Amino acid sequence: MNNISSTLAIVWRIAAPYFRSEDKWAGRALLAAVVSIELALVAIDVLLNQWQNRFYNGLQEKNWDVFVREIGVFCLLATFFIVLAVYQLYLNQWLQIRWRRWLTRHYLGEWLYRANHYRMQLQGDAADNPDQRIADDIRLFVERTLDIGLRLLNSVVTLFSFIIILWGLSEAAPLHLFGKEYPIPGYLVWGALFYAILGTALTQWIGSPLVRLDFKQQQFEADFRFNLVRARENSEQIALLQGESAERQRLWERFGHVGENWYGIMSRTKRLTAFTSSYAQAAVVFPYVLAAPAFFAGKTQLDGLTQTASAFGSVQKALSIFVTIYRTLADWRAIVARLDGFEMSIASATTLANSGDSIGVVSSGGSKAIDLGQLTVRLPNGTPLVSADGVNLRGGEATLLTGPSGSGKSTLFRAIAGIWPFGSGKIAIPADASVMMLPQRPYFPIGSLHGAIAYPSGTASFSEEQLREALTLVGLPQLGSRLDEEAHWNRMLSLGEQQRLGLARALLHAPNYLFLDEATASLDEPSEAALYRLLALRLPDTTIVSIGHRSTLEAFHQRQVTMVRDGDRFTLRDAVAAKPAQV
Repeated sequence: MNNISSTLAIVWRIAAPYFRSEDKWAGRALLAAVVSIELALVAIDVLLNQWQNRFYNGLQEKNWDVFVREIGVFCLLATFFIVLAVYQLYLNQWLQIRWRRWLTRHYLGEWLYRANHYRMQLQGDAADNPDQRIADDIRLFVERTLDIGLRLLNSVVTLFSFIIILWGLSEAAPLHLFGKEYPIPGYLVWGALFYAILGTALTQWIGSPLVRLDFKQQQFEADFRFNLVRARENSEQIALLQGESAERQRLWERFGHVGENWYGIMSRTKRLTAFTSSYAQAAVVFPYVLAAPAFFAGKTQLDGLTQTASAFGSVQKALSIFVTIYRTLADWRAIVARLDGFEMSIASATTLANSGDSIGVVSSGGSKAIDLGQLTVRLPNGTPLVSADGVNLRGGEATLLTGPSGSGKSTLFRAIAGIWPFGSGKIAIPADASVMMLPQRPYFPIGSLHGAIAYPSGTASFSEEQLREALTLVGLPQLGSRLDEEAHWNRMLSLGEQQRLGLARALLHAPNYLFLDEATASLDEPSEAALYRLLALRLPDTTIVSIGHRSTLEAFHQRQVTMVRDGDRFTLRDAVAAKPAQV
């Protein structure tokens, strides 16, 4: 019961916001329509049960007029049933896509809010494969929740509708055993209840491990798919290293987890199916076993016997809903658990960013420098990495940051960008200042080259003339004719071309602060020098801060700051006196 209560609380937390959202009236109207149709379908089932009594009574009496009339009634009821079933499916699917669209937008907004997606990775916790949770788990959550909810509603309404009929039939055909009559009130109802309770208890006992197995299966499937995508994304490196054999082995091991867990599901499902199938088949004859003695004793006719069997079947099916949908419930609970874990991970990442124990990035008024005050940058495990106190990156002064590999230079840049929360202290950035970070391997979304260069702005932000000019300046004039071409540009272009394209992006956006994290490391020194001169010429108001290991970069920076080991961490120190940058 605790598990059920906990699951329902999570479901309510995930589901309820949609029906209070800006799309609430459409969602509520569609849900009301689907529920109303479900109630109407139950009402038709009740009418069909009563029809059975009249129809078989007419057959027993060989009454042709009754037979013809009841055939017409059946056709009318069947027509209504078909029309309602079709439109219920249509409206259900309409509600599904609206609900899924809202949930997808909500989760995308939370996941991609202020680098939550990055901090979630840094925490290394339960939100593995967010692509699956957003693409698959949301879809399945909406589908399964509506399906299970409607089945439960149907069962409850069916139970209350047919239990009255079955109670009355128990009086009309009292229990007969060994030639004696036992007037037990509602014995058919109690028989159905006993049968359902026994089946439910055994189903839970046999099938409970499926929840854990389903959860792990979704995890293993997503992990295998993710690694397939990684192999495709890094096909060049794999080919250069001749790593196909190792990659194949690694992927096969991942699939091994999928197969091994699937065998567990197969074994448990076999047992569950064996029981539920036996339970369903026994349910066909069980009402006849209970009511047949009264029929042979002449206490009821054929019409009463068939109506009893039909009503008993409806009550037993309603009471046995847990047995019927157990496999779906197990899968649904695993989906709910994954979405709950995803929400918890997002909440944890958001809390981490806003925690008083994390690095704070604030706006400073009046100052034209980025100030690092009593700053300590730590690793996720709490180990100190970089300390800086009273250090500032002055506006209008190009700064080169150097130091040994692993000293935390890139991590310091991430802290300045506001995406690295681990540590303490404040980073003050001038108010309204725009900051752009260019890593060694820039990111380009799949799409048109125009959109890739303009990113993160839209294509309308820059004209084709501006883009062609920027491409020519960075040495990629041949791409000027391909602005409308859609491609995976991180795969189409060499790393050197990608770095040139990243600098073209910087020229277009013209940020106040431009941080270059070895953003020209794949270029030869003359090309690198030409691009630094270009930045100085075209972005005279931009403060450039570079990470680099080449001594030739010193000529293009007025100031050099180096990372120096100080006990268990590195500190920032000016390496040389300020000097004019070379243009």
